[in-house]
Amino acid sequence: MEISAKFKDIIEKVEAMSVLELSDLVKVLEEKFGVSAQAVAVAAAPVAGGAAVEEKSSFNIELKETGAQKIQVIKVLREALGLGLKEAKDMTDKAPIMVKEGADKKTADELKAKLEAAGAVVTLK
Repeated sequence: MEISAKFKDIIEKVEAMSVLELSDLVKVLEEKFGVSAQAVAVAAAPVAGGAAVEEKSSFNIELKETGAQKIQVIKVLREALGLGLKEAKDMTDKAPIMVKEGADKKTADELKAKLEAAGAVVTLK
């Protein structure tokens, strides 16, 4: 797929953004255009002998609360997401916040377990 110069510039700017900046950008676009960027669960087509539902393969990890051990949660976020100290701290300060979107089941479960071990309250969506 060929990308026009106009879109290349936009893509380069998005690639240079931090996770928090991208999260803020999504919120602004949602408000500006009245849309939602949430993932939609997809149901599989009926299979002979009954209807089958496709198992969810993409998960969003939401940090609901940091808990009493905020520093431990910041450490987990830094390690798991490759964030800088300020970005991880800002993320914990903004809880509830989506910390990772589109993760596979194994990654989502591992990150959830690490954050909960650090004292955070986490949900998978």
